[in-house]
Amino acid sequence: MANPTAAMLVIGDEILSGRTRDSNMHFLAGELTKNGIDLKQVRVVSDDRVAIIDAARALSDTHDVVFTSGGIGPTHDDITADCIAAAFDAPIDVRDDARKILEDHYQKSGHRLNAARLRMARIPDGATLIDNPVSRAPGFTISNVHVMAGVPQVFQAMVASVLPTLTGGAPLMSQSLQVFRGEGDIAETLSQFAERYADLSIGCYPFQKDGAFGANIVIRGQDGTRVDAAMTELARALAL
Repeated sequence: MANPTAAMLVIGDEILSGRTRDSNMHFLAGELTKNGIDLKQVRVVSDDRVAIIDAARALSDTHDVVFTSGGIGPTHDDITADCIAAAFDAPIDVRDDARKILEDHYQKSGHRLNAARLRMARIPDGATLIDNPVSRAPGFTISNVHVMAGVPQVFQAMVASVLPTLTGGAPLMSQSLQVFRGEGDIAETLSQFAERYADLSIGCYPFQKDGAFGANIVIRGQDGTRVDAAMTELARALAL
């Protein structure tokens, strides 16, 4: 049986402008792989209402689960919650359970729950809250879309809250082999090998180190024994 599929929607002008380097995709991909969920697509869109709505609908329709990051903070350009609500034709407003979380948090920290901070309690109708043990402002899940913060520490905590609620498949096993030979020298062997092991994913990733060219060959699959056998045969075929 095929593993469930996932997509990620990264939201924010700061990502597309190069001001902020996104690390959430790397983290999410690793966590999903460990849980037997295949990340099939990642889209990055600007803080644009139509772009967010269109992307959310498209990814939701074509994947089992979708994760978003960014745009659920207290400032004027944090429009993700409203856009996801619109994508599912759901009304959105301040919700009592989310408000209570923020009230308790800011009371303990000695800060005022002002109008800007209260924006983070706006939740679409029918959504469930995602726990945020770091800064308390919750994310939310509506349909198959999990809406999370963009700050890496918070995003990671929210992913940890969501993963136990998802049904995964078989974790992906992988092994890698480093060879100091050019891709052109090993391409024919790899092509024949890939045909023989069509049930496995075989990737070749070139690198340059200390002036020498080489490639990392990565074999991935759900059957660890099969991956072991393939890697042993590949090393022999490349005379290593």
